Amino acid sequence: MKKTLFLGALTAVLTASCVSLSEFENLQTKYDQTTRQYNLTRQELDEIKEENAALARENSALNSDYRDLAAAKTRCDAVSDSLNRRLEQMRHHYDTTMENYMQEVAGKNRDLTRAQNLLAARTKELNDKETLLQMQQNQFQQQQETFQLQRNELIAKQKQLEQEEAATRAQLEAKERELEAVRNSVTQALIGFADKGLNVESRDGKVYVSMENKLLFPSASWTVSKDGQNAIKELARVLEQDSTLNIMVEGHTDNDAYRGSTAVKDNWDLSVMRATAIVKLLLQYGKGINPARIEACGHGEFAPKASNATAEGKAANRRTEIVLTPDLEKVLKQLGK
Repeated sequence: MKKTLFLGALTAVLTASCVSLSEFENLQTKYDQTTRQYNLTRQELDEIKEENAALARENSALNSDYRDLAAAKTRCDAVSDSLNRRLEQMRHHYDTTMENYMQEVAGKNRDLTRAQNLLAARTKELNDKETLLQMQQNQFQQQQETFQLQRNELIAKQKQLEQEEAATRAQLEAKERELEAVRNSVTQALIGFADKGLNVESRDGKVYVSMENKLLFPSASWTVSKDGQNAIKELARVLEQDSTLNIMVEGHTDNDAYRGSTAVKDNWDLSVMRATAIVKLLLQYGKGINPARIEACGHGEFAPKASNATAEGKAANRRTEIVLTPDLEKVLKQLGK
């Protein structure tokens, strides 16, 4: 269940955050291709099994025909022996009954010729069928050998797919454990701010560090308070220790209209300015954080955490969330093989 939730969370993460949609689509396509290839391989194996069974039935029918032909040949041999005996009898009486039985002998000779022609035709037919049967048996043997080779290839391919799937699953589980370790480290580092509007939780395959504006900013301002700076400093120390995390800073507001007198015009602007201010502090206090793996975005009032109908809901919505996502590049490469 935990693995399924993590995969679902991975999909939600790639969709909801500012990560490139094409990367997610490529991942999905490759995963679907792997699944279709596995199903196709299974289908091909079943078809080959059915073909082998059909060939076995055909071979059985040919063996039955061969037995019938052998029986027919035996009967023909018996007829030939009988005719030969009759011929010898006629020859025995030939000297004494030549003239009397000339016509009868001629007729018997014609009968004998027809019988011999029939025997020769049947013998040729039997030989042709024996040759055909041998050819079919050779072909059947070759098909069996081909089937065995294909079966071995399919088994090897299936084993390889299973190994790749297990390796990918192990990598995802390792990333999940790493993410839980990050959550524990962040929670421990920021434990002193828990009663000041700061909360750390794992959700959708990511770690969310959510800080209410009462900890970070005065009303309508994007200047970070002293307590907020202290919290960001502690967080930056933790983030410096893990160079594989991607960091997204998201600014949020309630639905009250912005009433400042600066160049900022609305809640969109305000949320972006606040997110940017947090990014700058993270980079200021965390010298080891690579700027290339940190992003800032503002959601304004359009991603509320609670209802804006109450003062408590508005306070919960006025927040900045620092979203920590594991680097899935190696996992994506594994899926793409």
